[in-house]
Amino acid sequence: MKKVLMKMGLGIVLVVAFLGCTENFDELNTDPLALDIGALEESQVLQGQAFAQAQYVSVNGLHWRFQISQNLFSDIWTQYYATTAAGFDSDRYVQVGRWADLAWGSFYGQAAPQIKLVEDLSEANGNQIGNAMAKITRVHAYHRITDYWGPVPYSAFGNGELSVPYDNQADMYADFFTTLDEAVSQLGGGGSSYGGSDRIFGGDAAKWATFANSLRLRLAMRIRYVDPSRAQSEAEKAVAAGVMTDNSQNANVAVDDVNRNPLETITDWGEFRMSATMESILEGYGDPRMPEYFAPAADGDSDGDGSPYEGLLNGQTKVDLETSKNAGHSDVATKFIDVARGGSNPPIELMNAAEMFFLRAEGALQGWSMGGTAQSLYEDGIRASMTQKTGADGGSIDAYIASTGVPVAFEPGAMPVTDVPVAFSADPEEQFEQIITQKWLAIFPNGWEAWAELRRTGYPKQYARVQSENPDVAADEIMRRMVYVQSEFDTNGEAVQAAISGPELGGADKNNTKLWWDKR
Repeated sequence: MKKVLMKMGLGIVLVVAFLGCTENFDELNTDPLALDIGALEESQVLQGQAFAQAQYVSVNGLHWRFQISQNLFSDIWTQYYATTAAGFDSDRYVQVGRWADLAWGSFYGQAAPQIKLVEDLSEANGNQIGNAMAKITRVHAYHRITDYWGPVPYSAFGNGELSVPYDNQADMYADFFTTLDEAVSQLGGGGSSYGGSDRIFGGDAAKWATFANSLRLRLAMRIRYVDPSRAQSEAEKAVAAGVMTDNSQNANVAVDDVNRNPLETITDWGEFRMSATMESILEGYGDPRMPEYFAPAADGDSDGDGSPYEGLLNGQTKVDLETSKNAGHSDVATKFIDVARGGSNPPIELMNAAEMFFLRAEGALQGWSMGGTAQSLYEDGIRASMTQKTGADGGSIDAYIASTGVPVAFEPGAMPVTDVPVAFSADPEEQFEQIITQKWLAIFPNGWEAWAELRRTGYPKQYARVQSENPDVAADEIMRRMVYVQSEFDTNGEAVQAAISGPELGGADKNNTKLWWDKR
């Protein structure tokens, strides 16, 4: 972790010198945006540049923001990775306060103001297409934040007051659907805006409309257990309007030499490796995505199972981690590492067609109108993922889909993490597990979304951690949410206390408190 900028709470903007994971930090008054509003109001080019930056910062593109917002929390809790640094307590279910504070400040001090700026200016200038793009970006950004914490500041953000009230998740999700309606309507005439400054679709209104429909489907499925009627209506509406069905429609934030994929930097720090859960599933399925996601361990086949890909059980004790685990376990694949070491600095993936097929497959299991059967959509999801992520040919993909192979033990003496094959089961619950497990594989490395789906569904099954240091969450349980950060208690205390005592959290600001939609 290097030097960082952040905003503590919602009232005071600070620069933080964060010299290391265990160092104290100094606070200085400054404005991290330093925007010339007059120039922005008059220039679509400058607005486009602001939009490009909003897209990048809203997914924590900068390396340190990504690490403390995603890699040390959701990536670990969904068991894409296990940490190998002894001082990284989050893998033992500790929500490290200073990291969470930085994550909160990264969003409300950087992303939220930038998104609001572009949305407000595009509306004032009559730029309907650009305004729709900003609205969709807002929905995507805020659904990630509320799915971490629950109630958060949303509708009143930017009110100019030191106290900013929190919105309940139910209200936020209702507004998300309304906002997507507005955005799709604005995009209906086609055209473009912001051109090359748009890091995702190059300003193409039609592709943004498809992204909006696809985001609607994701959000609809998120509320399936808390509001099944609305979930079905919104999901069917999304599919009828047209969601992603081809990888050419995938949403990726383009990167460059300055705004890089954060994995390209944090892999240099050597603080995480492939999880045991990931090894069990990928290795057991003989999955061709294995070498696309991870590299062989430097020490090779250390457990004698015939494969050089080695996963680490999550929640290692501090004592065990005093002996480095890096050489004996798999790092991410070459494309994700530093360009100087052979990496390719890939774009940051937000959403892909495979996810849409799996969401539709889940809907089809419920009898919803999803444009196909659960099995056909499940198999289409696998094909889309394999085509996107690997060079596998059609015959190899078909063989994978028909495979009866099951996950294997990650090391001698262990049990496989689950026993479901790839080939579609006759049992409805196993079908559901298969759909979510394959979606978990297909959306890698988007741990932010994967952790939300783990909480919503209970899948994929995980190995219990070696140790939990959280009294509220046992080693074989799932972290359910982030607790609120100290900076909010310090600067926005009345609002955060009201959120905690509200109907959705019921007075429990804990890591085992389920969010509004987490009802399964």
